[in-house]
Amino acid sequence: RGSVVRGKPRSLSFFGFPAWVQDVDATVHVVKTGHYRGSTRKIRSASDMEQKVRQMQNFFGLRETGILDSNTVNVMKKPRCGVPDVDNYSFYPYHPKWKNRTISYKIAKYTPDLSREDVEKSFRLALKMWSDAAPLNFVKINHGKADIVLTFAHRAHGDFSPFDGPGGVLAHAFQPGEGMGGDVHFDEDETWTTGGQGFSLFAVAAHELGHSLGLTHSRDPSAVMFPSYRHRSNKQYTLSTDDVLGIQMLYGKPKIEAENQPKVPKKCDPTFLFDAAMVIQNEIVYFQNRFTWMRTTKLTYWNRLREGHISTYFPDIGSPVDAAYDIPAKGVAYLFTGHKYWVVQQLKTRGTAGNISEFGFPSSVRRVDAAVHVAEYGKTMFFIGQFYYRYDEQKSQMDPGFPRSIQTDWHGVPRKVDAAFKLHGSIFLLSGSKSYQYDFRQKRVVNIIAGNSWLGC
Repeated sequence: RGSVVRGKPRSLSFFGFPAWVQDVDATVHVVKTGHYRGSTRKIRSASDMEQKVRQMQNFFGLRETGILDSNTVNVMKKPRCGVPDVDNYSFYPYHPKWKNRTISYKIAKYTPDLSREDVEKSFRLALKMWSDAAPLNFVKINHGKADIVLTFAHRAHGDFSPFDGPGGVLAHAFQPGEGMGGDVHFDEDETWTTGGQGFSLFAVAAHELGHSLGLTHSRDPSAVMFPSYRHRSNKQYTLSTDDVLGIQMLYGKPKIEAENQPKVPKKCDPTFLFDAAMVIQNEIVYFQNRFTWMRTTKLTYWNRLREGHISTYFPDIGSPVDAAYDIPAKGVAYLFTGHKYWVVQQLKTRGTAGNISEFGFPSSVRRVDAAVHVAEYGKTMFFIGQFYYRYDEQKSQMDPGFPRSIQTDWHGVPRKVDAAFKLHGSIFLLSGSKSYQYDFRQKRVVNIIAGNSWLGC
């Protein structure tokens, strides 16, 4: 487990422990935060506990007495995070971190304390703090396996670290890794807010996501990774120099974009043309030049369109994407750039690029214009110029008798297809500035709309 953020401790109790142990709740707190690793019911020794208290007092800049005096208890009563092994931008043992710079996240469960839009905005702002300081890109997905799963839960929730109700543990996070690695759990018994009373979801998330990325605690009181919770407005909540040094030690400094980098295309221009499109993990991904747009397949109020340079989402691909298709049953997609293709899984490229000749194309074919997989038949259609090929995914070979003419077999579709994808049982073929909805069973076009209407235009 990465961290435990604590809220206001319960009322103080006094029992027959040695005189230097003045507060049982404080003692339990020492145990939970890692400053003392003995039993919560039986104190090992006075000298052992005294040493742990001295370490805590040293960390918080208090006079080192080894006694839980009123000053020490007051510091411990502040909402705080209890990860052990604290130091200036310290790391977990062996410095675990994410291998890929594009990190997916998913909100598994929302809190009723806030609107869905406020929850998503809080997480988005918290993640942006870290991506502004390091070459990291966070991609929200709604289905499938994500690197970081954010959720709200009550009491025991399946990770052997049960929450304790209002006023105790606020949240905990896990270091980068498989399974629960990187996940963040928030206590649903707390009151989550965007400001004012309760606990700021943005502030707690910013701290916990630091743990999800591989940081533990900072000794700098101004740092986001300082263990004590402090409520501040979003504008006041920024990474300290210590936070920045820590995240950059793990992931490096952010890349400075070249001055001549192409500008984001005007997606609502009537002449806007798509290069490629695909649907993967219920995310529709559109490509144009060196830019991508993403949105979920569920057209809801909070379905925000995300846009960015292709290197932001697929850093291994430097060239514009010519074509793309996905196979939902396998959870994979293929991106084509010139004579190369890439395999994508969970919105990340897998392995190195292959050559399109591996699909069985003749040597005269140097690039693919568009592609779409028809799961009902286990076939993938490749559109090249005025012709199309049909590929059998199970046999891993081209069907005989191809290529064939697009206009002959695809009635109502222009002779050249720029991009294609399959959604809700229909095939959408993008040609020029138009989007053609094609019913594969009826073998005809059933609707035509402006292509960029997919981007909210």
